[in-house]
Amino acid sequence: LSDYVDHPLAPRDLAHALTMCGLEVEDELIHGIATEGIVVGRVLEVSHHPNADHLTLCQVDVGRESPIQIICGAPNVAANQMVAVATIGTTLQLPGKTKPLKVRRSKMRGETSMGMICAEDELGVSEDHSGIMVLTQDAAPGESFLTYLTRVGVAAQDTVLDITITPNRPDATCHMGVARDISALCDLPLRRPELSVPKEGGEAARHIAVTIECPHSCRRYVAMLVRGVTIVDSPLWLQRRLRAIGLRPINNVVDITNFVMHECGQPLHAFDYDEIAGNSIVVRASTAGESITTLDGKKRALPPGTVLICDQQRPVAVGGIMGSENSEVDSKTVNVLIESAYFDPSATRRSARALGLGTDASYRFERGVDSDGQAWAAARAAALIADLAGGAVVEGRVDAHPNPLTMPILALRRARIARILGTEVAAPEVERILSALSFEVSETGPDTWLCRVPPHRPDVSQEVDLIEEVARIHGLDNIPILHGTQLPGSAPHARPEELLRTEVYGLLGGRGYREIYTNSLLPKSEAEQFCDPVLASRGPVVETLNAVSQSMATLRPSLLPGVLRVMQHNQNHGQEVLRFYEFGHVFHRVHEQASFIPGYSEYGALILAISGPLGPAEWGETARVADFFDLKGDVETLLEVLRVPNVTTEPSYESTPLMQYHVTIFSDGTEIGRMGRLEDEVSSARDIKSPVFFSEFNWTRLVLHAKNHVTRRYRPINRYPVVTRDISLTVDRTVPASEMVTTIQVAGQPLLRDATVFDLYADKEVGHAKQSIAFTLRFDAQRTLRDGEVEKAVRAIVQALYVEHGAQLRGPAASHGA
Repeated sequence: LSDYVDHPLAPRDLAHALTMCGLEVEDELIHGIATEGIVVGRVLEVSHHPNADHLTLCQVDVGRESPIQIICGAPNVAANQMVAVATIGTTLQLPGKTKPLKVRRSKMRGETSMGMICAEDELGVSEDHSGIMVLTQDAAPGESFLTYLTRVGVAAQDTVLDITITPNRPDATCHMGVARDISALCDLPLRRPELSVPKEGGEAARHIAVTIECPHSCRRYVAMLVRGVTIVDSPLWLQRRLRAIGLRPINNVVDITNFVMHECGQPLHAFDYDEIAGNSIVVRASTAGESITTLDGKKRALPPGTVLICDQQRPVAVGGIMGSENSEVDSKTVNVLIESAYFDPSATRRSARALGLGTDASYRFERGVDSDGQAWAAARAAALIADLAGGAVVEGRVDAHPNPLTMPILALRRARIARILGTEVAAPEVERILSALSFEVSETGPDTWLCRVPPHRPDVSQEVDLIEEVARIHGLDNIPILHGTQLPGSAPHARPEELLRTEVYGLLGGRGYREIYTNSLLPKSEAEQFCDPVLASRGPVVETLNAVSQSMATLRPSLLPGVLRVMQHNQNHGQEVLRFYEFGHVFHRVHEQASFIPGYSEYGALILAISGPLGPAEWGETARVADFFDLKGDVETLLEVLRVPNVTTEPSYESTPLMQYHVTIFSDGTEIGRMGRLEDEVSSARDIKSPVFFSEFNWTRLVLHAKNHVTRRYRPINRYPVVTRDISLTVDRTVPASEMVTTIQVAGQPLLRDATVFDLYADKEVGHAKQSIAFTLRFDAQRTLRDGEVEKAVRAIVQALYVEHGAQLRGPAASHGA
């Protein structure tokens, strides 16, 4: 960055300034090269170690009166090489080692070693440990390694800023784009490398012809030619720059195209010119059935409409994405054709997704590159290739631009700036900021400017975008906080769903649950496993097109897989009490009731899941392991708090691939969710030690049933006594208690307030096929109840239980209060 703007900021201050202007710096990485105690040496002689097959004895001139002997195990060491030597006493921090290595005089298999010839990773130059680092021949024996690095233009230490680029800032995907913001922040000039861009035509136009048949997908194509190149490794400074940003050096020509792309934001491609049939480039859209083998060695079927770069016989690249094997630059290349083009963002994005192929080039083309920067980038690469690969640039350039972009001219009002930002920004400061960011600014009056948007800023299309540019460079922290502001005339109202969610957060948090967020993408096999017909998903899984990976190929049909992963992770890290809940969307394919897209359903879901002990073990007692009824109690409380109306349940004791048993939950007769116990095989496969109990709701449907009951209504406390009766009945074991409670609630109206089970048992006296169930009944009214009224209600309840369930009263009803 300092090459492009001579700023005075330290790395940390620079990172803060960039973050505050909208380029968030995520990390600061120190790249350093070991230099202390490292000198340049010349390998004079290499011979085999007499007592080891994989070691060599090297006589090395390090500038002393006589050479020193160093034992080396690298396969590439050879006589007459210039190498970096760590002398005795030098301390090196080797990769993967916690303790530093101090170089000492040592003996290896009976031979003495007086130092160490270093590999690149041992010096901190790169991660390469394939062999020793070989220096250029202009190095001098005995010369300090730091002096050598300075002479070849490599900084011994540097700071790399890892910046998160938002999609609306394509200009910031390169060093000069970031430097432009720094120049505006510091009010310093931007230093673009001095370069002479050749004129259109000339000798180059006689050696290569360019035809664009799809001008809407490829608006411009610039080609330049460099002859007589020698393909070798890049110099150390270029390799260091590429490695610092995570790129692997390949050869000098390819490295230069990558360097220029990250320098100015314009992706380039280098062809072996001698492999271009007919000395002609044709840019066209692909047709059905075409394929190409890309540089990664994969043969790819091309969707119709993909932009292809072709010669007279075949495709040689996928426009804006990747080149082909048939024309790549390799060690035999002598003449290089440089491509610098503008590919339409939508067309590039569509092709990259269809091919499942994302590259550094497509990343930039998808967001929009500088529509006027192709010629400069091609000339910059050509000059570097001539310098570093010994080539000669052919005079002129080919420049086909049948469909140039026109950048807008926007009006900016001073009053609008104050209105949006809440503060005045001086007119000279507004003009300075916009001019520093390459906007052409002209005044049309005392309070208005006309601003021509530069071609590297396709994201700026409205007046408010210009105001944002002013705000971020002026400094958001320079905008004062207002001491007063206008308030709306009415209080905002939260939506019912938000109110219900707030209720859930408070209730479940108070009951010891932790909220989690999990990925909505799953492997297909896992999604199919959890697409149980008993759960909310009732159709096939939804697969994604062009999945990022096999582990993220399918949208989740249930929230359960994510919860199980969280349980496994927490258990593996020593957490035994597992109580989680999650809100999220689930997806499945359907034939009816599609949500947004025909044939697909997407809706909100809520899951509760528990496993392990209810709490940590304490002195004197053992922690009880959670069971189904703990979950049932939480679910009943949740539905009560949310005021879900007319809740009924339907148990099922038949196992499914996922559940040993389950209970279906209804509201007004509509299914809203289920709760059950997970099959032990499923939890054991994830190494979860205790049984897992879970309840998953269709949150979207639950909200529809509960939203009319969100508002709490006051009911005065009854001033009159409550009457309680206990009844005990015998009934078949197959009759669920929940169904009997429902019958009691209906038959006991209008005096009955609630009915609860307080006892359940079976013995020989009751009978093998029978069970005894006891209920507590509570009656009240806004007056004093008479015993006759209560007894009449109890008789009605007992009669209804007998008629509907065959239940018989075991004894007279008992009174517990009046």
